[in-house]
Amino acid sequence: MTDAHALAARDGIPDDIAYLRSAYPKGDWAKHVNFGELCNFWLHVHQSLRAEGAAVERIIADFREGQLDARAFPQRFVPALNQFLGHLDGHHRIEDAVYFPKFRALDPRMQRGFDLLESDHHAIHAALETTVGSARGLLASLNQPQRDARAADEHAAHAVTLTALLLRHLADEEDLVIPAMLEHGERRVG
Repeated sequence: MTDAHALAARDGIPDDIAYLRSAYPKGDWAKHVNFGELCNFWLHVHQSLRAEGAAVERIIADFREGQLDARAFPQRFVPALNQFLGHLDGHHRIEDAVYFPKFRALDPRMQRGFDLLESDHHAIHAALETTVGSARGLLASLNQPQRDARAADEHAAHAVTLTALLLRHLADEEDLVIPAMLEHGERRVG
């Protein structure tokens, strides 16, 4: 993978990697005869991850803006963060172990794209670990007003990075996965 294709550096997947994208425009996906339960489920999971990430960011913003106090914050933050991170980690594990190998087997041209997506998973996991560390620091600082503001700012910065990486990855993954299922049928990967 070149640096230009690194998750943090790219602004989408190039056409030579997402070679089916032009044949299956996003606006037409749901109308395609091969768009079925797996395509719909995949997009639903991605939308859930986007919503969970946004919910965690909203809780952090509410705390930083004084709308949540130090006592109420962990009661909302910890379950929401655990839900999001657990969902994200589980989703990536299933993709890497089950789905991505099946997509690669469909067509050798997909190898580069799915190598790229797996590399994304490593970058996202590293950002996830940094985010968890900053979350722990934030929670440990909650009884120290000056320190908790700094820890909240630090955590917010890490969370924004994680979310940006995730959003880019999800969009790029959809550009590879959904057209591949439309081309080859869901049964080939389901």
